Amino acid sequence: MQQVIQLHKEYDKLQLKYGDPTLSSIYGAGCINDPEIMFIFMNPTGRNISSTCSWRGLRAPWIGTKQVWDIYRDIGLLQSDIYLKIKTLKSEEWDYEFANDVYTDIENHSVFITNLAKCTQIDARPLNNSVFKEYLDLMYKEIDIVNPKKIVTFGNQVSSILLDRSISVSDYVDDQKEILNGYEIYPTYYPVGQGRRNMSLAVDRIRKILNT
Repeated sequence: MQQVIQLHKEYDKLQLKYGDPTLSSIYGAGCINDPEIMFIFMNPTGRNISSTCSWRGLRAPWIGTKQVWDIYRDIGLLQSDIYLKIKTLKSEEWDYEFANDVYTDIENHSVFITNLAKCTQIDARPLNNSVFKEYLDLMYKEIDIVNPKKIVTFGNQVSSILLDRSISVSDYVDDQKEILNGYEIYPTYYPVGQGRRNMSLAVDRIRKILNT
């Protein structure tokens, strides 16, 4: 798996400013060489076990969690054996090798997964728009370095901040999109946590996006 390591120091500075002081930044990971698709979530939480300071392996989104990986299984972007192991393991049972295995598979599927804000919070408390906007220039740099063919932004807040105008993901159906700096942006329902009820809507839309 690969990461945009040249931006990590800047992300770490913002972690000290906006994140929980006992946790570390979580960086994007996957294919950084013109992937078919990039997924942009909101911000990481302490449920991600790679955010602990004692973790010495890959720090990447959703390590040690279960729910979000349903999307990648359902849209055919995760091997079934890896998915089944994810669903079997307890959070603390993830090790460095398995985290690498998951993101190697994500890379092999030409996918890059990241968060708009990399500042890890102890829980899923909402972040103010002002915090997300502090990451915006770095997010644009990350997009340019990775150069994805398509970008899925999850939720109204992330989508609106990235596009620099207020939008509602419910207005986007099938393969409707926006264009930002030459990139195709597909605002999509947030599918995890309180947005779990929207999982099927997100999966259906992403399938249509991938088939475009």
